[in-house]
Amino acid sequence: MRRGSNLPRVGDYNQVVVLEAIRSHPDGLSRVELAGLTGLSAQTVSNICRRLLDTGLVVEAGKQGGGPGKPRTLLRLDAQGRYAIGVHLDPAAVTVVVLDLLGRVVARSGHPLRPGAGPGQVLADVARDVSALVEASGVDRERVVGLGVAAPGPVDAAAGAVVHPPNLPGWDRVAVRDLLATATGLPVLLDKDVVAAAVAEVWAGGVGGTGSAVVLYLGTGVGVGIVLGGEVHRGASGNAGEVGGLVVPGEHPTGGPAPAWNLGGTSSPLHLVREAERLGVGHWDLDAGTDDGPDEHGESVASAFADLCAAAAAGDERAAGLLDDLARRMAGAATGLVDMLDVEQVVFGGPLWSLLEPTFLRVVPPLVQAAAVATAIHPVEVRGTRVGDDVAAVGAGCLVLEDAFSPRSATLLLQH
Repeated sequence: MRRGSNLPRVGDYNQVVVLEAIRSHPDGLSRVELAGLTGLSAQTVSNICRRLLDTGLVVEAGKQGGGPGKPRTLLRLDAQGRYAIGVHLDPAAVTVVVLDLLGRVVARSGHPLRPGAGPGQVLADVARDVSALVEASGVDRERVVGLGVAAPGPVDAAAGAVVHPPNLPGWDRVAVRDLLATATGLPVLLDKDVVAAAVAEVWAGGVGGTGSAVVLYLGTGVGVGIVLGGEVHRGASGNAGEVGGLVVPGEHPTGGPAPAWNLGGTSSPLHLVREAERLGVGHWDLDAGTDDGPDEHGESVASAFADLCAAAAAGDERAAGLLDDLARRMAGAATGLVDMLDVEQVVFGGPLWSLLEPTFLRVVPPLVQAAAVATAIHPVEVRGTRVGDDVAAVGAGCLVLEDAFSPRSATLLLQH
């Protein structure tokens, strides 16, 4: 639990410290408990709670009795006090969500990326989607804090731009933040999709407190979000977690050596579908696709990959073998990350997770738990996201909530 400061110049920081404490206790906290948790004086806590009540961020939630003295009033986060919008720019689709203050989805829309559309057209579509969804949700626009965008990396965080992401051809230094801010009239934050997924897990998915985790994001490509000490690690430029070039040792199912694998190149849906075609699992019209990434056939690749997973579930040994091999490679990558960062959780998520979940949860946990060095000292949990298939879009909205309502060290810098 973060501690506050009684210095008057850090009132905003103290306010979000108190708000975070309330958010972390869904059953509510009394002012006395808040003072004990935050280290703030009773008077400071009382003043902050009055402001939070006046601005509609918290509500009184009954009385707490049972001890000496009069019952204490509990304070609880008002989930409808504020809202945030999240947008996921995936190479195959655009997803928009409206979140309440707890990070819960109250409205959603999604559609495939318009074939052949350039960045300007796509962002104009996003602005219209945002406006339509807010109106359809019935949310008071005045309570919308801002708009978060999750996009494939790399990103220039300072400029709010995507910088030629391999999976979004033609998006070379596109100023997503400024263009959407102008189009929507909302404050906009931009981050990588894998970072957004990690933020979602911290805000709404169960990696809270001082927990640590690697969030393996499975989509058109593969990436990792990193959570250390309860905070998302972004790196010097905001591009931590690029693991597509990671080389993972191979292993035959029957034992013995096998060639090493480039994780990004061998985990894409297109590569796996092509392997399935080579093995005779099926045939799909993907001649225009390349191993470097999707094209206008991106939606067909997704459909073909779903067919491959369905064949594995139906007992096709060739299809099941491909998914098992993928799971073993991911287990090797996860083990390396656990050993390097000494984290407590490995979390899988992303657009492909629901298709891969049965295979991965059978194959990956025992391999990680048998090989990771730290398991001799502390358990390492391997699980799927608790946020759902829209983890990147939810994470994009959580970027806004985190920025507005979560205490960070930068807010404690004092002017002298």
